[in-house]
This record gives sequence, C-alpha cells and structure tokens, in this order.
Amino acid sequence: MDNKPQKLRQLLKSRKSILLPVAHDALTAKIIEKVGFDAFSIGGLGMAASQFGLPDIGILTQGDFQPSVKNILAASALPALVDGDTGYGNGESVRRLVQEYEALGAAAIFIEDQVWPKRCGHTGVKEVVPAEEMVAKIKAAVLAKTNPDLLIMARTDARSALGNLEAAIGRARAYLKAGAEAIFIEAPQSIEEIKRIPKALPNAILLINMMEGGKTPLCSQKDLEDWGYKIIAYPLTTTLTMMKSVKESLAHLKAAGTTNDYFLKNMASFEELKQLLEFPE
Repeated sequence: MDNKPQKLRQLLKSRKSILLPVAHDALTAKIIEKVGFDAFSIGGLGMAASQFGLPDIGILTQGDFQPSVKNILAASALPALVDGDTGYGNGESVRRLVQEYEALGAAAIFIEDQVWPKRCGHTGVKEVVPAEEMVAKIKAAVLAKTNPDLLIMARTDARSALGNLEAAIGRARAYLKAGAEAIFIEAPQSIEEIKRIPKALPNAILLINMMEGGKTPLCSQKDLEDWGYKIIAYPLTTTLTMMKSVKESLAHLKAAGTTNDYFLKNMASFEELKQLLEFPE
C-alpha cells in the first residue's frame, strides 16, 4: 500500500495550502483525483446523506461508516483526511478507530470534542465534553497509530457550544499539548474570528471548513493561506452539487419523458464514465 500519510506530510511541507474537497463516495474520490487535486476529505455529513439518506446527528456509528470509508480510500491514490466523529466512545473506542482507519489507508484522522450523539457542526445546538475527556481521547489516538506519519487532528466545537472563540482556542492549546499535530476549530463566525485563530495558534497545522451555507464566511484560498491556514476543507461542495444536478436532470426527465435534448450539455458522457472507471484497461 502506498504510504498516504507520508504523501500528506510532503504536501504539508510545501508553502502552499491544501484544498480538500469532500468525497462522499468512491466515484467522487476518483473524480477529485482526475480533476487534479492533491488530497481530499471524507466527511460524516456527506456520507450520512449520500450513503444512508440520514442527517449527521449521531444516528450512525463507526460500524456504519467504515465500509464506505474503506471503499472511498481504495478508489484513489490521493491522501485523505477521515472524519472520526467523537471516536464513538471513550479512549479505547478511539484507539480502535485509529487502528482500523489507519489500516484502511487514512492519511489523517480528526476527532472532535462534542458529546455523543453529536450534531453536524453547522446544524444546531451542540454540547462539548469536558476538555480533560477530549485530552484523554487525543492521547489515546496518538498512542494507537503505528505509522508515525499518520496525522492526528483535534476538532473543537466549543465556539458554538460555549459561545465564544477564546474557549475554543484554549481547548485547541490543550489538545496540541496532548499530542495533536493539527487543529480544526469548527464554525468561526466572522472574518475577524478567522484571522484570530492563526495568530493565537501560530505553530499548529490549521484546518478551516468552507461550508456553503454554513456559519463561516466563505473566503478565497489565497486569503486563508495568507492568514495562516494550511488545510482548507470543502465538506459539502460535491454533495450539494450532486444533489442539485440529479434533481434537475430527473425533473427534466419527468417533464419531457426523455433525456435526449438534455444530456449533451448537462451530463457527462458514457465514454467519460468508462474512462474514469478504466474500462479500457
């Protein structure tokens, strides 16, 4: 197996930031690679929606997500950041998750400090566990990995749950001290807050979520890179695009009774699909 964690480490050493579109299924992962991205993410919201038709509110567990994660990781040679939710339990649960996702080929895994069941970061009222409990999970995650290049990222939802950014920054510092190498502060709510985080955490690898329709203002890669973010994730771009395109094409089929006058300008060709799936080879 290619050392995907090592590939991600090499990307992180460059001066340029990394764009991470989300792959909610294996076909999307192949498209992301074909388009020319260097890495991608696998997020719980996209998988919950596309694989199960369910909201990301703690209904699904690692056992539900793991087959999809396996298929997505196997579909592409690119390194991927995998959503580990809260770890689905205590430190022992986190240890198991890290070991199993590492074996599947994850390049990075993030664990968050919400209570379980959790909620998607932009969809409602949330609660966080005590910082000490999350610190124990981070320590368990770091001890569990066998590949030193595997990146353990800590996500905190304290900005929304506790109502202020400083609480989130304080937790981020504690998680870095516990062994996390990267930090994901979910849902900063203004440009000022976005700029504040890198200033407060100058030596950390920082991820920011650019979620269309979410609480965080959408910013350009250049601006975010200049402000100090190394990883810029787009957790719903592909899912929302797929949803709109499929809905529109099916509405046209229902109304017209054919796709004959629609597919040439709005759909990929059958030949493109065969090429992507490597039928000729």
